[in-house]
Amino acid sequence: MRNISKIFILIMTLLPLSHTTAQELNATVEINTSRIDGTNKNVFDNLKESITAFLNERHWTNLQFNNNERIKCGFTIILSKYNSDTGLASGEGYISIQRPVYGSTYNTITFSRKDKDFNFNFHEFDQLEFSDENVQNSLTALLAFYAYFIIGIDLDTMAPLGGTEILDKAMAVVNNSQNFNVKGWKSFDDSSNRFALINDYLEEKFVSFRQLQYKYHREGLDNMTENPDLARTAITESINLLKEARDGKPLSFWPQLFTEYKRDELVGIYRGQGTESTKQPIYDLLVKLNASQSAYWKQLLK
Repeated sequence: MRNISKIFILIMTLLPLSHTTAQELNATVEINTSRIDGTNKNVFDNLKESITAFLNERHWTNLQFNNNERIKCGFTIILSKYNSDTGLASGEGYISIQRPVYGSTYNTITFSRKDKDFNFNFHEFDQLEFSDENVQNSLTALLAFYAYFIIGIDLDTMAPLGGTEILDKAMAVVNNSQNFNVKGWKSFDDSSNRFALINDYLEEKFVSFRQLQYKYHREGLDNMTENPDLARTAITESINLLKEARDGKPLSFWPQLFTEYKRDELVGIYRGQGTESTKQPIYDLLVKLNASQSAYWKQLLK
């Protein structure tokens, strides 16, 4: 597993790419077209192949990754509409990121979310090309945004604020996509779209959440095998950082989202461990952060 420090990240970004390095992403892509009738399905086979190649065969950064270090991520795209004349495809995208936990065979989910406006233009024989300086294609912009976002999130779990430079690239894609005629990009359209996703994450008053990423994963989960008590303490501290982030930006959907994709993991970390007096404050805090999952939070008190 990568043991990335801030200095390492800085050095790697300054080094030229080597032909021996692997690409950053190990993405699996699924396209579900069961809601679409009467369309040549070959276009969707080509779409899947094109997206997979675009994500996995491109070097997105100057960081050096070994093949076994590539970031596991998944894209499940459920299309509801497709216009073969305009190439406009509309649907939902389910994006997830996994990260290995040091000293174990366990992979933790570092992000999981439904993008309800996964809309783009694509014709069967389109070639997917992308340039940071000239964002013109809605599909490659969508994929590039998530590629940078995925890498940035992963780096944040490896070093404090380690993904800043890459996450800034994701923000730039959003800013350069404001004129697309598809939903999901504009700052005023939705409080939980791609703009809100990256804008909230990078806001200075939300930095506690990014600090949580490192403390929870690197100081917490990665130490669970060797020192579970110390690891659990770090995870408890990270939950307090989650509250701090929520207090700093009360309308952000990030704290609730985090508790949802970490829900089962959090229950497993605390259930059967410690005393009721040590776990009660954690339970109370999680209920405040996401009361809709109260039935699950009760399990960690056992």
